[in-house]
Amino acid sequence: MCDVCVMNAVKDRMLSRRDLFRTAAVGGAVAAAAAVSAPFSAMAAVPSKVSDLTHELHEAFPTFFGQQQFFAEKLFDYAKDKFNLFELRVNEHTGTHVDAPLHFSADGLSVAEIPVANLVVPLCIIDIRARAAENADAQLTPDDIKAWTAANGDLPQGACIAMLSGWDKHVNTEKFRNADADGKMHFPGFHVEAAQMLMETGSISGIASDTLSLDYGMSPDFAVHYAWLPSNRWGIECIANLDQLPAKGATLVVGAPKHRGGTGGPARIFALA
Repeated sequence: MCDVCVMNAVKDRMLSRRDLFRTAAVGGAVAAAAAVSAPFSAMAAVPSKVSDLTHELHEAFPTFFGQQQFFAEKLFDYAKDKFNLFELRVNEHTGTHVDAPLHFSADGLSVAEIPVANLVVPLCIIDIRARAAENADAQLTPDDIKAWTAANGDLPQGACIAMLSGWDKHVNTEKFRNADADGKMHFPGFHVEAAQMLMETGSISGIASDTLSLDYGMSPDFAVHYAWLPSNRWGIECIANLDQLPAKGATLVVGAPKHRGGTGGPARIFALA
């Protein structure tokens, strides 16, 4: 087949697929089609940049409880065995990772059960760096969401709403945990009222924080976790490099692990913009 014929055939197939997605959005399938097509709408333009939003995981990576949660034992060495192989032991909630609904609910979706269509989504970044620089206990509030929509328009269907506090820049220092003399941590997070506001839209897939928790460090009760995750939405903690991306327009790709019954797990997360 000639090159021109091949190109025309590909174009015809692409157009047919677009028509199929449009048709699927009719009638009773509207909600499901919106969830699936949202990331593809965000990728209508060819991405010019891929940004890695994942911290490098290592044995000294800071953790919420302050204890080591990642272990790597070398079982085979190239000098001796002609290949390298490590055995890993890791707490699910270590490094840049996903919180599955099951993490804070009795019967929510496990990380393996999260639909892949919900893991490729539009990314909306809400910048609270100025406030976080002055107050380590700053929280992303409903007013921040209202200010974002006033500047950028409505939140896209199926989006992930990410908090940019700038805290990822402290990851290799004690300030990432920022524990005081009493052991209480001080770092930014979502306010529970912001989580509730996003839930009321009915179309948000996940939220992401560049700190150790979706809740702010001083939270006494994991209010955001208990409000958000049982609604069968996911969260991301310890996301990195959000400052490399625009407030809207990027597509988030969450490489969530797929182990049976998992409450979450370390993930390779990146964005296309």
